[in-house]
Amino acid sequence: MEVPCKRCSAEVPLNKRGWCAECELAFDGWVRRYATDVIWPLMVGMTILSSVALVLPLLGAGSLIATAGVFSGFGTFIGLYRHNQRRRRQQFLTASLPRAYLPSKT
Repeated sequence: MEVPCKRCSAEVPLNKRGWCAECELAFDGWVRRYATDVIWPLMVGMTILSSVALVLPLLGAGSLIATAGVFSGFGTFIGLYRHNQRRRRQQFLTASLPRAYLPSKT
């Protein structure tokens, strides 16, 4: 027994997110309009990396703190990127209706 797609309710093989290949392809095309979303997580991660890994050793902290700064900056980048990806996926689910579902202007 196949489970229906979470987005279009099609009875086809699904991926790990519960979407069919057609919905995943539609999401991939839609999310490319927001390709600049990677910039702000990268900037926040690099700010944390710079402040912890570069400034603290200059102030006298040990190299262990610098190493922790590298991992915290990288973890921040990954966490913000994944959060943004989930947000865009939810936005795609609520905002993308096929044209046939849109009300006519007449």
